Amino acid sequence: MTEIPAPVARVRDAAETLGLDIGLRVMDVSARTAEEAAAACGCVVGAIVKSLVFRGVASGAPILLLVSGANRVNETKVAEAIGEAIERPDAAFVRGATGFAIGGIPPFAHATPLASFFDRDLLDHASVWAAAGTPHAVFAVSPKALQAAIGAPAIVMG
Repeated sequence: MTEIPAPVARVRDAAETLGLDIGLRVMDVSARTAEEAAAACGCVVGAIVKSLVFRGVASGAPILLLVSGANRVNETKVAEAIGEAIERPDAAFVRGATGFAIGGIPPFAHATPLASFFDRDLLDHASVWAAAGTPHAVFAVSPKALQAAIGAPAIVMG
């Protein structure tokens, strides 16, 4: 068996710790965008989990939004739901908070604990696909199991 990259192993090990049954896949093609991931996984774009890190305007804390690939984040709606305005940070902030580069951020296994919120639209799918530590690694999981494992409240994001 080919050795998997360290970030992917970190995701695999964290999934096991969380009790999540994931279908891990390391690919030759990039899954950096939701469209690329959907094509590579053979699913609809809405079944892709975009792990987007924002920063709380007042707190300065990182906030993880797990968003359906079919949706764009409505920052006003999200702010109302979570009780704080959000802003997009730079890539260095994202990497420092998660330990992963943009395009490969998983929904868990981060460098620091992140307040996380789950797009309600992801719950419409039997299975969803998320990044697994690099732009070339993804995993399939039940959205309900993922949401429960990470304790992220479901909110409207789009």
